[in-house]
Amino acid sequence: MRVIAGSARSLKLVTPVGTDTRPTTDRIKETLFNMIQAQIPDSVVIDLFAGSGALGIEALSRGAAHAYFVENNTAAHQCIRENLRFTALTDKATVLRQDVTAALTMIQESQVDLIFIDPPYQKGYEEKILGQLSKMDYVNSDTLIVLEAARQFPAVTDCLPPELIVVREKVYKTNRHLFIKRVNEPPH
Repeated sequence: MRVIAGSARSLKLVTPVGTDTRPTTDRIKETLFNMIQAQIPDSVVIDLFAGSGALGIEALSRGAAHAYFVENNTAAHQCIRENLRFTALTDKATVLRQDVTAALTMIQESQVDLIFIDPPYQKGYEEKILGQLSKMDYVNSDTLIVLEAARQFPAVTDCLPPELIVVREKVYKTNRHLFIKRVNEPPH
C-alpha cells in the first residue's frame, strides 16, 4: 500500500499484521480520492477505524490542513504513528487510541469537512456511529461522510438517522462507498 498523490506521493505505508484490519486497496483509494479531491485542500478530516491511517494520510498528502486518526487496536495505532513519521505528516495529525464513540466527543472543531468511516463489516457499528455524527456540532451540511461497507451491505437507509442522506454510492467488486451528507443543521 502506498500514498497515491501529493507531498508523500509513492511512499509505502506499513499495515498492521493479522486480520484485525482490512486496508483499502490502492486502486479503490485512488478512485475514491479522484471523486472527492475538490473537498480536500485545507480541510479538517476524521479517519475512523483508521487501521494503517492510509485514508487520512492520503488526505493530508493532498493538502488537508489536519486529520484525526481514531483507532483502538494497539498494532494499528503504532502503524499510524509510524506512517505519519515516515510521510513527515505528524505535525498535521492527532492520533486518538480509543473507542470511536468516545473519540468523537473529544474532537473540538467548529467544522469537520470530511469523515471516513471504515468499520469492521457486519458488526453493526454503522448505525451507532452515524447516529452520533448526526448530533455533533462539527458536522454540518458541508461535511461529507464516506462510509465503506461490504457490497452486500443492507439498505443504508435502515441505519441512517433522519438528519443524514446518501447523496452518492460507488460499488466495487467486494465493497462500496456511500457518500452521506447532513440535510439539516444539528440542534444547539
